[in-house]
Amino acid sequence: MPEIIWLLIGAVIGIALGFVGARFLASSSAKRAAQEAETVVADAKRQAETLRREAIVEAKDEVLKLKQEAQAENKERMREVRAAENRVSQREESLDRRVESLDAREHQISSQQGQLDRRERDLEEAAREINRRLERVAGMTPEEAKAELLDTLKDEVVHESAAIIRDSEARTKAEADKKARSILSLAIQRVAADHSAENTVSAIHIPSDDLKGRIIGREGRNIRSFEQLTGTNLIIDDTPECVTISCFDPVRREIGRVTMENLVADGRIHPARIEEMFGKAEAFVNQRVQEAGEQAAFDTGIHDLHPELVRTLGRLRYRTSYGQNVLNHSLEVAYLSGVMAAELGLDPIPAKRAGLLHDLGKAVDHEVEGSHAVIGADLARRFGEKQDIVHAIEAHHNDVEPSSVLAVLVQAADAVSAARPGARKETLDAYIKRLEKLEEIANSYKGVERTYAIQAGREVRVMVEPEVVDEAATTVLAHDIAHRIENEMQYPGQVKVVVIRESRAVGVAK
Repeated sequence: MPEIIWLLIGAVIGIALGFVGARFLASSSAKRAAQEAETVVADAKRQAETLRREAIVEAKDEVLKLKQEAQAENKERMREVRAAENRVSQREESLDRRVESLDAREHQISSQQGQLDRRERDLEEAAREINRRLERVAGMTPEEAKAELLDTLKDEVVHESAAIIRDSEARTKAEADKKARSILSLAIQRVAADHSAENTVSAIHIPSDDLKGRIIGREGRNIRSFEQLTGTNLIIDDTPECVTISCFDPVRREIGRVTMENLVADGRIHPARIEEMFGKAEAFVNQRVQEAGEQAAFDTGIHDLHPELVRTLGRLRYRTSYGQNVLNHSLEVAYLSGVMAAELGLDPIPAKRAGLLHDLGKAVDHEVEGSHAVIGADLARRFGEKQDIVHAIEAHHNDVEPSSVLAVLVQAADAVSAARPGARKETLDAYIKRLEKLEEIANSYKGVERTYAIQAGREVRVMVEPEVVDEAATTVLAHDIAHRIENEMQYPGQVKVVVIRESRAVGVAK
């Protein structure tokens, strides 16, 4: 027990001592913590004071820097203001000097104006005095003198303008002739055509002369039936193994030729057989007419022609003009017109169309009155051709005055085609008579010395006596001769009349 008591006492004492020790340690730790806190607070205060001082120093530096920049900028602006003030003052001084100069000039001008007014009055008085003296000398009033002066000036101006116009026309004509020759020569070279003369009779070969009797028939009934059906003349003469069909209408002559060839090949010749063969020949020729028209349109690249125009065009295959096949002539004119239009920068298609259709009127029978140009134009108009095409057809022989480039092109192409060597022909007697008639018409005028028909009658050169025919009369004489040739003669193409007047002065040195 005592030991336990002592142990308990010792434990209590130990606990008490431990508590006291713990209290002592806790108080010492608190003192150290307080001391450390005070140290931290003092350090923080010192750092804050340091930072505050540094911020104040930096702020003062920034304020000083901004103040210096503001002062520098203020100085620069002051310099600019002073410079501007200097410029303004200089301008004001310059304007003042200008105002003074203008005032002086105005004063000078005023004085000069007064002098000019005085001089003008003096000149007017002098002019009136001169006019009075001129009126006394000339015996005319100013209005009369002015009218005479204007008349003189007018005559001079008219003369000078006429000379200028004449020179301009000469130069223009020379250039136009040169260009036209170039275009025509190019077109002629590019369009080469073959020519074969057509006749008004067709010779048909027969196997033997015995067949001639069968062709004539009993009491001539076969030949009468043939001629009545075909509208041709059948000529049976002493020519061996040959009969001849004659007719002015080439289509009827072709139908008669085909009919007779079929009869000769068949051998049976009597009126009923003639009528049968005539029907077949007529259908065959009509088919060839249609094919010829279609082929012509195809060759020229024209594919929208009215069927009736195509048929009429095909009939030209059996038409001739001075021995020249009209369909071939129309094709050649179409090609020439197209080439010349292309050279002039125009559309060649309308030119080809007008050239192809220009001789349509020659395919119409003689029952229709009028020239072939007018008839062809009416046909083209009736079947829907455009007005420019119709006008070109109508004007290609000057039945109406040509008013378009297309009409002139067709005229030129038609003349070129007809004038090609070998294109057209006439008998020697008719040719000689035509040349003699041309020279006779020209020689019938007063003052004509000699006349020459050249270029196969396409040009007449008339030499006149200069003492009888003056320069102005030569133009009238050429016009009168050409007009009379048109009225009194029939000829292919055109006839050019050239009147030549030559004056010579001769001196003899002895």
